[in-house]
Amino acid sequence: MALTPLSQALPQILATIQSSPDTETVTLADASGRYAAEAVRSSMAVPPADNSAMDGYAVRAQDVPGDLVVSQRIPAGQAPVSLAPGTAARIFTGAEIPAGADAVILQEDAEPLSESVRLPAAREGQHIRRRGSDIQAGDQLIATGRCLQPQDIGLLASVGINEIEVYRPLRVAMLTTGDELREPGSDGLEPGEIFNSNRFSLAAQVRALGMSVTDLGNYPDEPELIGEALERAAATSDCVITAGGVSVGEEDHVRGQIELRGTLSLWKLAIKPGKPLAFGDVAGTPIFGLPGNPVSAWITFALVAKPWLIRRQGGSAEPLPRFPVQADFQMPRPGGREEFLRVRLSGSGTAMRASLTGSQSSGVLSSVSEADAVAVIPPDTTVKEGDWVEVIPLWALLSPAFGQAH
Repeated sequence: MALTPLSQALPQILATIQSSPDTETVTLADASGRYAAEAVRSSMAVPPADNSAMDGYAVRAQDVPGDLVVSQRIPAGQAPVSLAPGTAARIFTGAEIPAGADAVILQEDAEPLSESVRLPAAREGQHIRRRGSDIQAGDQLIATGRCLQPQDIGLLASVGINEIEVYRPLRVAMLTTGDELREPGSDGLEPGEIFNSNRFSLAAQVRALGMSVTDLGNYPDEPELIGEALERAAATSDCVITAGGVSVGEEDHVRGQIELRGTLSLWKLAIKPGKPLAFGDVAGTPIFGLPGNPVSAWITFALVAKPWLIRRQGGSAEPLPRFPVQADFQMPRPGGREEFLRVRLSGSGTAMRASLTGSQSSGVLSSVSEADAVAVIPPDTTVKEGDWVEVIPLWALLSPAFGQAH
């Protein structure tokens, strides 16, 4: 099977999505990180009335400069009475502007007198937050498919909304394979063994998207055991994600078990790291067979599995942001695949530069942990120091707000 460019593979994978999850109504206390199943509009204006942006004195601009009697005191939360002409109202931040007033003068610009206050000139509208200047009645606050962030929760609360309809979190079953893998916390390693990082890294990536993880653990390189585990995972989940066992080695059994118990739609991407990625289904449940090397697994999840999961969740995601920086590294020999190099950024603006985070081997997970971004190098491209390259910030690769790289 020929290598498939990411720009072709991703639309093919996304096209397999035919449905969205069920929905449920939750309170705002439980809504953060959930995906909105409805567009939400405001039934009111915010602020609901003109209010003061500062502590000071509410006046009619035509009455100042001059000495004015203070006719009322208006703290936030108290309804004012109309302002009598030729007087001022002592007012505090957030308090409603009384009818008749059209400006607020800062308290530090006022000179209190024994029975009045001396105020300078003011312009109409000064230090007043107008009704509806933040939100107008009927404004859309949340779009369908948005992954609700803390600021969205506050926005909904500001218009009195306490419940929202959201999609049920996807159920993602995960397992890793490999005789050599041991779990963190085990007593030491025997020769040839390594600790299982993929199990924890990938589960953390799924949970960061607000989805439910069923961790089935690690399986030895035995075809029948792996195949049975895939069937159990498929029966109880919306998607299965595996790590390891999808390359061409004699001990790589995941790909074969997908073909035996379902269908294999795609294998081998034209990217580096991450070539041996398998996508298909087992008993009708979609499955991503990610590579076993930790960086390859991390990258293919972020670039391929994550956009599918967000779309299948009912979510909408913007394309991954890219911006140009200058390379503080060289690639004198062109590669035949699109490469994603882990880089650290320095400087700012047009002076921003990218340097490699050490070894770019697909087994060096520290290259991701130390990175700020990945530099995207097209196929058959060389890079000289000082050349401009495009980078994708690492935070966007993790965020549920951003999906496709192409």
